[in-house]
Amino acid sequence: MPILDARLVRVAFLIASLASLAACGPKGPPGGAGGMPPALVAVKEVKPATVAVEFEYPAQTAGSREAEVRSRVGGILLKRNYEEGASVHAGQSLFTIDSAPYDAAAASAEADVAAAEARLSNATRTAKRLKPLYEAKAASQKDYDDAASAEEVANADLKAARGRLATARLNVSYTKVESPITGLTSRSLKSEGTLIAGPADLLTTVSQVDPIYVNFGLSESEQGGLKRESAAGKLVLPKDGRFEVALKFEDGRMYSRTGKLVFTDVRVNSQTGTADARAEVPNPAAELRPGQFVRVILRGAQRPNAIAVPQRAVMEGPQGKLVYVVGKDGKAEPRPVTLGEWSGTDWIVLSGLAAGDKVIVDGLVKVFPGAPVQVGDPNAPPPGLPGAAPGNAPEKKA
Repeated sequence: MPILDARLVRVAFLIASLASLAACGPKGPPGGAGGMPPALVAVKEVKPATVAVEFEYPAQTAGSREAEVRSRVGGILLKRNYEEGASVHAGQSLFTIDSAPYDAAAASAEADVAAAEARLSNATRTAKRLKPLYEAKAASQKDYDDAASAEEVANADLKAARGRLATARLNVSYTKVESPITGLTSRSLKSEGTLIAGPADLLTTVSQVDPIYVNFGLSESEQGGLKRESAAGKLVLPKDGRFEVALKFEDGRMYSRTGKLVFTDVRVNSQTGTADARAEVPNPAAELRPGQFVRVILRGAQRPNAIAVPQRAVMEGPQGKLVYVVGKDGKAEPRPVTLGEWSGTDWIVLSGLAAGDKVIVDGLVKVFPGAPVQVGDPNAPPPGLPGAAPGNAPEKKA
């Protein structure tokens, strides 16, 4: 046999073998495009209802009372009498200033008072002696007037000396620098041995943390939007704006106590475009510290006839937020939506959905525009595996 004919025979045999293997191979299951079965998805049929809404903003805590601790007198700082960061009560001594100069000044003032009292006693006796002599015409009017004036001057000198003594004693008491309020202390800004100039030197601060303030800002656009929606009946705000306030820590934990909104400024900051707002929250265990960053959640508002969908159903598309709905033909249909606030774990949908739409909430991994879908439990184990229920997967609606 010629060599060329042998090669042709081998090629023909190889082609026949491949065709036979292809014919015996597995066939894809009937279903969607490319032979793939419809994706199992869980859906939620949306229905308008009155839902509670929440407004969340970044915030920072602050003491409900912030006091600067300063010495009223100058001198050498001898001792710090508190533990930095500890709780102190009003009137508790925080620092001790060297009192020796003020003790000496007080002793000198006491001596001045004693001398003034002696001069007053002498002037009083002189005036008493001259009075009967003046009445008996045995002393001149001038002598009597001089004696009476001397008594008045001595009395005034005594009052001045007593005033200086009171000041000196106050200065002695001011060498014990006390806390003006009950609260948590900050670090000491001056150490022992430092020369304190007086009120100009800040020693530390004390913050009252129960209750504690939570400060945040409301943008001008947000405030305007809330007012317009409230006027249109699309949003019901709590009476007098008395929102309930909850706090969320940076790690996602919720603070165990709730407070109330106590102040909203009518002025708008020209630099930030926000109006200052303040909430008051109880803090008996001092779990919240001044200066802490938290998230403030305002509760108490409601949206009547609102449509809500789970947050996990909302996706980010090229044109913004969207959800997938099951169309009449059983295929996934992307639907752009406009979102409002949160309501628990749901998004409030302002536009894009209508009552009766079936929104896909689970099984979105295998969903794309126009993909055939089947309502069921996408988390159920495939048939034949342990835990799989016999028959078709049961229909699941969120």
